[in-house]
Amino acid sequence: VQLQASGGGLVQAGDSLRLSCAASGGTFRSYTMVWFRQAPGKEREFVAAIRRSSSNGVYADSVKGRFTISRDNVKNTVYLQMNSLKPEDTAVYYCAASSSVISSSISDRRFYGYWGQGTLVTVSS
Repeated sequence: VQLQASGGGLVQAGDSLRLSCAASGGTFRSYTMVWFRQAPGKEREFVAAIRRSSSNGVYADSVKGRFTISRDNVKNTVYLQMNSLKPEDTAVYYCAASSSVISSSISDRRFYGYWGQGTLVTVSS
């Protein structure tokens, strides 16, 4: 499956932004979809995930209550709605997919074999 992330940009603290990740070339509904992010000089970290047959998301503590992940299995797209953005949310955001990841490993990037190219989110203070 090929993934194309979009929607990043420069915003101010407190603003909102919605990222999209369009999938092609695979059976989208069979994949668990996830967002990771990587800030300059830091490791890539888990942000949010949504299982293939679920509408409920799993979130990192740092974004819980502010970010919402959702998916549209007709449009083959996963979204990340980001509200109340903070400067520490500045990073390149990557979407990824896995057809085999289990719940206990859902935040582990090693279990995701398909990655998008990343989209940069910059939050100014």
